[in-house]
Amino acid sequence: MDFIKLPVAIKTIRINRPRLKLYYPQVRGMSDLKLQREINCQIYDLVYQLIEEQGFYENPLTDITAYYEIKNNQRGILSLTLINYAYAGGAHGLTLTKSLTFDIETAKVYKLVDLFKEDSNYQEVLSEIIEEQIEERDIGVIDDFPGVREDQDYYLADKCLVIYYQLYEFTPYVFGFPYFPISVYEIEDIINLEGPLGQMLY
Repeated sequence: MDFIKLPVAIKTIRINRPRLKLYYPQVRGMSDLKLQREINCQIYDLVYQLIEEQGFYENPLTDITAYYEIKNNQRGILSLTLINYAYAGGAHGLTLTKSLTFDIETAKVYKLVDLFKEDSNYQEVLSEIIEEQIEERDIGVIDDFPGVREDQDYYLADKCLVIYYQLYEFTPYVFGFPYFPISVYEIEDIINLEGPLGQMLY
């Protein structure tokens, strides 16, 4: 019988200071405390990287509210999204979203390239699927679709790979974040079976 990989426990850390309201996840209850610390340090580092990118430390008028969403917590894979909203005046603020996908047994953070076989042409395959979705969903654009980068933002949600882009990358602000869900079965032939998508196939 295969070993069952249970979800990890998640605790919400709350920081409520003037101009800064943070809600971010912290992994708890792992048997290997060193791996647990590694995972939590990488989450913490990204939380504060986003705050810095949004000018919190440079502009005293910047207010930030940050929260998170757990997208996948099963089969030894934890995928989460950090969402930071910053407002420094003007018509509206700006939101940044970044994701992390972990192997709970090693604390490895997976890049998009790690999900696919070597020489699989995955960027072209994913770009073609997304271009079809843009047309089918009649998504308005303000610039040419940039394709899928090697460092492309993504997260995993059960049996889907979700590729997404930041505000203004190629769609108008009113459209919000453009998300493109892709079933693992649609790209099964190029998936690295040793990676996180391989864990989701069966």
